[in-house]
Amino acid sequence: MVAPIIAGLAVAAAAYAGRYSIQAWQAFKARPPTARLRRFYEGGFQPVMTRREAALILGVRESVAIEKVKEAHRRVMVANHPDAGGSHYLASKINEAKDVMLGRSKGGSSSAF
Repeated sequence: MVAPIIAGLAVAAAAYAGRYSIQAWQAFKARPPTARLRRFYEGGFQPVMTRREAALILGVRESVAIEKVKEAHRRVMVANHPDAGGSHYLASKINEAKDVMLGRSKGGSSSAF
């Protein structure tokens, strides 16, 4: 007498769990797509580097401490150094970005390219 009741409750619980999982899966599929990776600046370099562009290149805010700029420069430069297969052009732009953020820029573009 108790066995059919327990079996009925088990079937009902399985049905509710299945219904919930189907609804959760449909909600998961219907959500808007989001970027899984970090989004990067889409666009070329400006003729004269601005502080905003320098901050975008280094991945820091425009108003950041000098230590953070140096740390970000090192991190980005290690990933893009010409000796490690990186581009000389990108390395010069990274160095220019550091100079702009530290206030060492001499006016126009200091890039070698």
